[in-house]
Amino acid sequence: MSDIQTLLDRTSRTFALAIPLLETPPRQEVSVSYLLFRIADTFEDATRWPRQRRLDALGAFSQLLRNPEHYGAHALGRAWRDERPSDDEGTLELIAELDGVMRELDGFSSVRRRLIVQHVARTAEGMTEFVRRADEDGGLKLVDAQDLQRYCYVVAGIVGELLTELFIESAPHLEAVRPELMERQAAFGEGLQLVNILKDADADALEGRCYLPSSMDRENVFAIAKADLRAASEYVLLLQRANAPRGTVEFTALPVLLAHAALEQVERYGPGSKVSRARVSELLGKLRCDVDDGLPVLPTPSVPSVPRPHAPR
Repeated sequence: MSDIQTLLDRTSRTFALAIPLLETPPRQEVSVSYLLFRIADTFEDATRWPRQRRLDALGAFSQLLRNPEHYGAHALGRAWRDERPSDDEGTLELIAELDGVMRELDGFSSVRRRLIVQHVARTAEGMTEFVRRADEDGGLKLVDAQDLQRYCYVVAGIVGELLTELFIESAPHLEAVRPELMERQAAFGEGLQLVNILKDADADALEGRCYLPSSMDRENVFAIAKADLRAASEYVLLLQRANAPRGTVEFTALPVLLAHAALEQVERYGPGSKVSRARVSELLGKLRCDVDDGLPVLPTPSVPSVPRPHAPR
């Protein structure tokens, strides 16, 4: 089997850079969680498959996760790989290695394994709601702000919830700020996802996926993204002030820094614009220096966020 870091390198840019910043634990737990979320995301996005095939794969994947023995993981992974739900070779390699990823999952403590299974399965099951609404070619149109928030919650807000649980499980003193983290954990993930939606809007539209509702003007969507990123910044700063391990602070801060930079690019130049590799390196270097110097890793939001109600579960 390919090792976990190799699979990360082949399936992610941002998280392959951020996850190695974490201590062990929870580095391996977060790595495996990311790869499992990525498999669910691949099935949701598998527009080369008919709608029912995508629903079947999400259902089978959820059942596999919830089955303590993970029966059939090897055969399912190879069969899904051969059906090519994606053109990305790194993603296909990941799917083929599903059995190995599951074996890594089974090596974790019972508490951490249960948390990962619960949250990844919830994501896969929530994705079926949106796949059912898509047409046979995978076209999907979100209808309003609540619909957009619900989508971002399913595909990314749940990730924020899992991270909070893994961080506290690995550093129990963070229990002192659990209530404040929980107020912002979904927005941490949702904000990153909404920036990606804004960045990829033109490419998604070419494939029939309109995640930005026609009922919302562009300024409103940007305002929501900025509000979510304010909450995400508060989430990271809470961790830092509560003396979270250095790796946890760096791991959470880097995606937020990159999301702010990406949002600025999209606001200035439109969808499709990207943060340069030089800018990524600059932000990472400054982040490490700020941690070394005991400085806040993100600017303190001038206007505190007002946590939005959780999307319906």
